[in-house]
Amino acid sequence: MQGADIVTTVTADKRNAVILTPPMVAPGMHLNAVGGDCPGKTELHPDLLRMPNVNVVVEYEPQSRIEGEIQQMSGGFRVTEFADLASGAARGRADSAEITIFDSVGFALEDFSALRFLHDLLQEERGGGRRIDLVPDLDNPKDLFGGTLGRGTASRMRKTA
Repeated sequence: MQGADIVTTVTADKRNAVILTPPMVAPGMHLNAVGGDCPGKTELHPDLLRMPNVNVVVEYEPQSRIEGEIQQMSGGFRVTEFADLASGAARGRADSAEITIFDSVGFALEDFSALRFLHDLLQEERGGGRRIDLVPDLDNPKDLFGGTLGRGTASRMRKTA
């Protein structure tokens, strides 16, 4: 993780796993805690969430308290709902050293909305960006691993203009 600006965890361990700890995180990082959320499924050490320069954003607070990273925290632990951030009712990153965490509980529509919102912000702030295509165009769509593992039929990434 050293030198990364954005780190995403995607696990399905239901035993309060610890993937990231405070010493692994640097000022200014953004963490996406994704994965197959359910009671008992965590990825972030609770001390990471308690760090004074951390801003935790959740999709839907009641659900996140049952299934998300914040299930480890007391009921009074402060979070920001993504809808409040997107509407301007809550602030985003306060300064460049703040660590932001997006605790996703797997609502696909909200994940997509968050991605679109962040993409729009990037376009506004940086005047555009480099477009990459993350969806492979496989010769055989039933062979999902052919392109990544180098077996089965050949695959090729779509070319973007």
